[in-house]
Amino acid sequence: MLKNLPEMNNHINMYKLADSSKVINGENQTVIEEIILLGFHALHGFKIICFLLFFMLYIVTLTGNMTITALVSVSSNLRHPMFFFLGHLSATDIILTTNIVPNMLGTILRERVSMSLAACIVQLQFFGISVGTECLLLTVMSYDRYLAICNPLHYNTIMNFKHCVYLVVSCWLLGILTSLVTVILVSRLHFCGPNVIDHFFCDLAPLLQLSCSDTSIVQLENILLATPLTLFPAIIITATYIAIFIAILKIPSTSGRQKTFSTCSSHLAVVTSFYGTLVTLYVIPANGQSLNANKVLSLLYTVVTPLFNPIIYSLRNKEIRVAFNKYVYSRKRLKMM
Repeated sequence: MLKNLPEMNNHINMYKLADSSKVINGENQTVIEEIILLGFHALHGFKIICFLLFFMLYIVTLTGNMTITALVSVSSNLRHPMFFFLGHLSATDIILTTNIVPNMLGTILRERVSMSLAACIVQLQFFGISVGTECLLLTVMSYDRYLAICNPLHYNTIMNFKHCVYLVVSCWLLGILTSLVTVILVSRLHFCGPNVIDHFFCDLAPLLQLSCSDTSIVQLENILLATPLTLFPAIIITATYIAIFIAILKIPSTSGRQKTFSTCSSHLAVVTSFYGTLVTLYVIPANGQSLNANKVLSLLYTVVTPLFNPIIYSLRNKEIRVAFNKYVYSRKRLKMM
């Protein structure tokens, strides 16, 4: 880490901080208008390989999630609450990867990328919307599995289409509003330099480090709104799965237990991968963690998890495979006519 400090100082000293100035707190201070993202500067010797790898992962991620979203929209076999929620989960993954990966590819190829402060804040907003909404959707999906396994007689009555729409709209609105509050508070801060972020996207913590204003109100808002948006869903998911496991253990036959568990195993795998990286990165204290370790963890939930979601559900869910085969078959028949 110490070996990289001279290189980091050279990166920072290479850029002008701004071309305008303001009077802030009685002092004439330079105000930055441009943010420099360094990305993976330690891997510049392998930038072509890294670029091609992440580009292919991005294409596969988009293709997989767009396929699931399209299948849920057009297939009559997927008219089920679980797939309705899955379609919206894929939509959040599309927003998350499209918001971050193209810009990340630029940092890899050009060894750094510059963006306006406004664009950086917009990227932060869409990042917050996608992550917050995904946390809530995963919670709704665990509630759906809880009802299906622990209260099957009333499942169809409770999980009707109107209720499903209400739950999904609530997830999106809460994700948007929470992110919007954060972005409004951040946009009111003054940024006086330096203007270099050693990351591949505009995350909240490194962006606040560039501010010369008092950021306590933003940090307080993050504790009161953003953090509960992540932790409370995790608690609810844990509680629902405890109830699910208890219900499964009460099933007398082994085949019955396996069949019941298979209906929620895909969701459990996605939850574990998503929350595992989030908790490691944002909840567990970062003492001793290097910047490179933080970047790797950020890669897991911004690139790898959105890629795994369609793969996990496609491999472990027979209905999606059947719907995909029917769609491909119908397209072939249309071309032959």
